[in-house]
Amino acid sequence: MEKEIQKRCPYKIDIGAVFTHRPKDHKTVKAAAFQAQEKELVFDIDMTDYDDVRNCCSGADICPKCWPLMIIAVKIIDTALREDFGFEHLLWVYSGRRGIHCWVCDEQARKLSPNARSAVAEYLSVVKGGENQTKKVNLYDHSIHPSIQRAMKVVKTCFQDYAVKKQDFMGDEERLDKVLGLIPDESLRKQLTEDYGGDDYKTSSLKWQVLRKRLEDDKMLNKQEWKKSWAAVEEIMLQYTYPRLDVNVSKGVNHLLKSPFCVHPKTGRVCVPMDPDNIENFDPFQVPTLSQLCEELNQMGGTEDEKKRLKDYKKTSLKEPMQVFEDFLQKLEKTWKGKKLEQSDIKREF
Repeated sequence: MEKEIQKRCPYKIDIGAVFTHRPKDHKTVKAAAFQAQEKELVFDIDMTDYDDVRNCCSGADICPKCWPLMIIAVKIIDTALREDFGFEHLLWVYSGRRGIHCWVCDEQARKLSPNARSAVAEYLSVVKGGENQTKKVNLYDHSIHPSIQRAMKVVKTCFQDYAVKKQDFMGDEERLDKVLGLIPDESLRKQLTEDYGGDDYKTSSLKWQVLRKRLEDDKMLNKQEWKKSWAAVEEIMLQYTYPRLDVNVSKGVNHLLKSPFCVHPKTGRVCVPMDPDNIENFDPFQVPTLSQLCEELNQMGGTEDEKKRLKDYKKTSLKEPMQVFEDFLQKLEKTWKGKKLEQSDIKREF
């Protein structure tokens, strides 16, 4: 495969499903016979889907102020897939520009039907609604699902630094109105507007404190208003930080996704794997570019023997991302070895 890739020199590689026939032969077989047999369960999280709740950037742009959204997404989705669904082999990859991909490679995940894939994606989707919908998170029945409770622990540790400080999400009148619009009860909204009328509450930090205290006081007094806004604080926090998945990417068996280690054509950055256990330290702005890697290889020192002994990637900034990838592959390989041993035992092949 390595020689074939070098021969063809593709500018990008997309990965899809395993089919009953070679994809290049699909015109030679009947349409009903050409079917996808299995494909990794994939998730695509794109920063552009957060444009309504980030104030620093928009579109394809990212910066240190909004990147924490991707860190939150990895923490929440990785834990949910492992603890709620029992998946083990998850590969997280930076897309090279404005988002991240998750490849779930467990055998059970690869053989899921489109309906099952859609169900998993919907289970992980809390923020719902189009551009014209103001309130996109609704928690019902005066109880919060255990998965969302667990996600809230992640959100609460990040919300003050991300939304209040970095995004200043209640910093001006327009931003404040957007937050107040997420509170269902009109009388509470009016009360909070009066609270913010003075000069004492100019910062997002103070406004957020007042909002939380007002809702907590009404909750303690068991006011009628609280019954409509019993989870308003949680709904606001989730709307501003909870992962936003592209469900169509996850449910489609025929959907293609960019391969890890491709080079993004717009940024030149390599699509490198990320370690979810160390996601806090991942910096998308330090990801190596194609020109940087060429320069590192050109500047490499050492004797000719040393150069031959080391693989090229180990001489560059790709060394650590490749180690993450190799660790992932080694764990996945063990499951295949175990399966082959079981099959040989069943067939009594010794």
